[in-house]
Amino acid sequence: MASAPVRTLALKPHAASLMAFAHDAMATTFEIIVSGHEADYARQAAETAFDELDRLEQEMSRFIENSDVSRVAGLGAGESAIVGIATFECLRLANRLYAETRGAFDVTTARLLKCWVDRDGAPRTPSEDELASARSKTGMQLLELDEQELSVSLKTAGVQIDLGGIGKGYALDQMAALLRDWEIETALLHAAESTVLALGAPPGERGWSLSLRDPANHEKTIGDVCLSDCALSGSGRFLHGRHIIDPRSGLAVEDKLATWAAAPNAALSDALSTAFMVMPAAEIEAFCRQREHADVSGVIAEEDAGAPTLTRFGACDAWLAEAKDTV
Repeated sequence: MASAPVRTLALKPHAASLMAFAHDAMATTFEIIVSGHEADYARQAAETAFDELDRLEQEMSRFIENSDVSRVAGLGAGESAIVGIATFECLRLANRLYAETRGAFDVTTARLLKCWVDRDGAPRTPSEDELASARSKTGMQLLELDEQELSVSLKTAGVQIDLGGIGKGYALDQMAALLRDWEIETALLHAAESTVLALGAPPGERGWSLSLRDPANHEKTIGDVCLSDCALSGSGRFLHGRHIIDPRSGLAVEDKLATWAAAPNAALSDALSTAFMVMPAAEIEAFCRQREHADVSGVIAEEDAGAPTLTRFGACDAWLAEAKDTV
């Protein structure tokens, strides 16, 4: 997948009765925290979920030779490739969100991202010609998805897909489904404290407790969160610099420090936290007000007099318990 995500969330200390299991995949660390089961049983369930995580990485990573994403990148104009269900489902959701966010979320921005860094990964400023060339091979309209064949075709050669902005969330959803198959209904799953999926709530609690990190100082927090049966993801530019590009302009995002998005599933929250980094506040508000997005909410952090301030969108009261010295 893409580079390790920014740690935008801070988990509260685990109770002694909770069991935590960790696994490295997709260039980051995933963790499963389980409540209400014997240790051996919980460990076996977690290992099953991590096996599925490894399988998904092999299928969807653009850094693995012969993965679905790598094979699609090698297609010529008009050529197609049959992909796995996971890859197709991610692309189908990405295609829907591309339309609903007016192009703010786009998994074909790999070429644009490369324009902004040199071979050593250091920031650089591309020329207008470089950006124009990259933008000519960017956009979900350059892909065709065949639902019946589970195939992907390109309208032009050279399009590169990166599922890093949606794949980790999708993996958490699939891992959670496996835990439910093991009759584990109370658990917290996360990918490097960047995307969190909460199942149920710990005994005696109304939800899982965590905090929003200060995007300018990750030793501090700026809001307390309580999650139950939903997902929360965050994106930020402070640590990794110009790693979020506005697909609509080809330029790096500069106006927001961080964004968070809550949704019924982790794939959706993962994608929307990235989209919200790109979308102006008015677009985010309009998005969350639409009937089909009634279960989506978000927060953006912007700098004001040297300190982050938060703006909320949608029904954030369901998960943002308190905002400290902000709104």
